Amino acid sequence: MKQVTTIDLGSNSFRVLIYDCLNHKIMDEYQEVVGMADGMVKTGIISAEAQQRVIDAIKTSSKQLNYDPKTAICVTTAAMRMATNSKDVLDNFERNTGATFKIIDGIEEARLTLLAVKYALKREKINSSKFILLDIGGGSTEIIINDKNSHTSHSFNFGIVTLTQKHYGDEKLHQFLELKKLEIKNFLLTLNINLDEYTFVATAGTPTTVAAIKLGQDFFHYDKDLINGTIVNVDDLDNCLKLFENASNNDISALVGSGRVEFIEVGIYIYKTIFEVLEKKESIVLDDGLREGVAVNSCLLRQ
Repeated sequence: MKQVTTIDLGSNSFRVLIYDCLNHKIMDEYQEVVGMADGMVKTGIISAEAQQRVIDAIKTSSKQLNYDPKTAICVTTAAMRMATNSKDVLDNFERNTGATFKIIDGIEEARLTLLAVKYALKREKINSSKFILLDIGGGSTEIIINDKNSHTSHSFNFGIVTLTQKHYGDEKLHQFLELKKLEIKNFLLTLNINLDEYTFVATAGTPTTVAAIKLGQDFFHYDKDLINGTIVNVDDLDNCLKLFENASNNDISALVGSGRVEFIEVGIYIYKTIFEVLEKKESIVLDDGLREGVAVNSCLLRQ
């Protein structure tokens, strides 16, 4: 098969990729904020409004990219794992669009994201033998330790959307993250590794947004080719937080995109927490993530 179409439906974002299997290149892409997990912390379900936004996004993207949702490889993650009405939601999507989604667990999500990042590191000519990968999602946060041809991963049950919905004040947020810091440290201790030997790599919306702001980009002038391989440090995170403190919601929306304003600060605090746990001074940022991993994996399986 020469090309595949993949859909990654996250807790907040909907992302489509048309991928060239022969040359391992992106042919076209689409992304939209659908807010699938809006209100889910309180209700435990994916709302009818959120479901309709996803259905509309599938229909819009299929027209723009000229793909058939019935043949797309569709995965969904944390929000769908947690929702009590996930089966009804997926039936609704298939009935109205033809798209068949598979709920993947945190282990498979980590494996596929890691696959994409390995390809990306090779593309960017960055040493990919030993690295720790951070993937901050809407409903979960994955940490993956890659050592040459083996890896260990853990999915932590918090993300930018769920934390934003649970914690309305800075004090509660920081208290929660301090507890998570201990949980992550304990996980790393069980691995008995020297963290100094591992490069810190980060993917997903928060790291790429911080990298974009560092490079002087905004949501409307986002160039992932420049983002890939960008070095981000803790000062860059603090600079973003200071920028947001003095900016209006409209200004922040222009920087990060509508539908992301309320989540970006929480994402940065999560990112900063992982910096502290790993005792790292910098991280390499990549735009490649789950949808690219699903595409690469599908291409490899069909060779």
